Amino acid sequence: MNQQTTDAVRHLKDLMLASSLDVAGAVIILIVGWLVAGWVQGLTRRALERARRMDPTLKPFIASTARYAVLVFVVVAVLAQFGVQTASIIAALGTIGLAVGLALQGTLSNVAAGLMLLMLRPFRIGDAIDADGVVGTVQEIGLFATEMKTADGVYLHVPNGALLNRSIRNFARNPTRRIDIRATSSYSGDVAAPLATARAMLQADARVLRDPAPEAVVLAVGDGSVDFSLRFWVRIQDHAAVLSDLAQTLKQRLDAKSITLPPP
Repeated sequence: MNQQTTDAVRHLKDLMLASSLDVAGAVIILIVGWLVAGWVQGLTRRALERARRMDPTLKPFIASTARYAVLVFVVVAVLAQFGVQTASIIAALGTIGLAVGLALQGTLSNVAAGLMLLMLRPFRIGDAIDADGVVGTVQEIGLFATEMKTADGVYLHVPNGALLNRSIRNFARNPTRRIDIRATSSYSGDVAAPLATARAMLQADARVLRDPAPEAVVLAVGDGSVDFSLRFWVRIQDHAAVLSDLAQTLKQRLDAKSITLPPP
């Protein structure tokens, strides 16, 4: 083996050793960076949980943003490990960002939708909503999707773009809510009797708000039957309990006064 071949082999070995060190260093940076990103996310989340004045809806979003910011620096550090210049890194990231943006338009639209949801605030964490059939309680608004839980405990993962483009009914947004209870009695005497019974029941329940005033009105009078409706307002946290309690109480009070339901 001549001197030229020996030098080439030695140069190749040195190059392979340097490349191996670069690859090993890049792998170490990736592993450490990934762990640090998770640690930063957890640290940010815990710090924000102690901030009582901050809206809880923003806390997980800010924590996720901090994690992705660390990962961006990790990618830059990995590229620098292979000798890529900063200007080249920025240009490469711009090109990659453009390519990824074109390839992942739907995903990026979910990020934009998440930002819009945080700005417009159609719902917050803990609100029960109905988004055109997507029904549940909001658990977390993330960078790409919103996590929800249904009334029977099922987990829902809904892309932010899907929520932003739907009509949203928020059952927890307003502090009060109206309850309508419709009933039919077969009372053939004084039409005012079932109304008086219903009004007395509403007045006796402290959970029924006095402003707006509760109403008991006749909807229709038929042959031997009276259709009437109770309309009253309650605090949002009392809605389910009051609806169940007063529907049962109304039936019991009408029975006590021999005001019965009409036959089929």
